[in-house]
Amino acid sequence: MISEWVQFWITAVLLAVGLGFFVAAVVGNYRFAYVMNRIHAAGLGDTMGLLFLTAALAVQMDGMLAVGKLFLPLLFLWITSPVSGHFLGQIEYYTNPKLYEHMGRKRG
Repeated sequence: MISEWVQFWITAVLLAVGLGFFVAAVVGNYRFAYVMNRIHAAGLGDTMGLLFLTAALAVQMDGMLAVGKLFLPLLFLWITSPVSGHFLGQIEYYTNPKLYEHMGRKRG
């Protein structure tokens, strides 16, 4: 009986922290003015938010094989998210002339 309540509260805390990261990412995407900051906010939201949500699901699951299968999509997202964020950052860096003004550099 007590272990079920402990499991419930651990899951609840992990879900709350994960949803907090997602809310922070959404707020960051709307509040930040520059695309580079938005990319950073979105990257933190999906990596940390999904980590905590997956950990909350893993606490509720039985069996290590099921938990391992649960973390495979998370691993895939951890590999692909920085690559796509870097690609979007490079596109913004090379195509937005106002970004150079914000950084205090001359285009060249």
